[in-house]
Amino acid sequence: MQKLNFPDYNFRFKNSENKVAIFDGIRKKFIILTPEEWVRQHVVRFLCEEKKYPLSHVNVEKIIKINGLTKRYDVVVFQPDGTIHILVECKAPDVAITQNTFDQIARYNMQINASYMMVTNGLNHYFCQMDYNLGEYRFLRDIPAYNE
Repeated sequence: MQKLNFPDYNFRFKNSENKVAIFDGIRKKFIILTPEEWVRQHVVRFLCEEKKYPLSHVNVEKIIKINGLTKRYDVVVFQPDGTIHILVECKAPDVAITQNTFDQIARYNMQINASYMMVTNGLNHYFCQMDYNLGEYRFLRDIPAYNE
């Protein structure tokens, strides 16, 4: 897999049915390694190792309902009270981050109400903070670390 714009992390791999799988510490199982999964696993490590969020506060690939449609978010970070602090949308490295990507995460966030959002393709990262009073998001240089 291609080098991403994250620190280097050690991952566990195995071959499964002639495909490479990567161990997901959140789901506690091996997941077929796709380019998007490669980004998702780096995001989880980034949040836990660099930003110090407890693994128990991070969740991946859960179903949400948006306007009656079933969608799946990539990564969320919960607050201790159960509210969602950060919503992350991951794309494969060869997928450009466009306005459509921001529209997608904004639609998801209408259901989730996260304080912060991150959009990444592993090479380019964008961080936003929601301002619910003004109904807009403000771009940031980074997302806060745990307990900031």
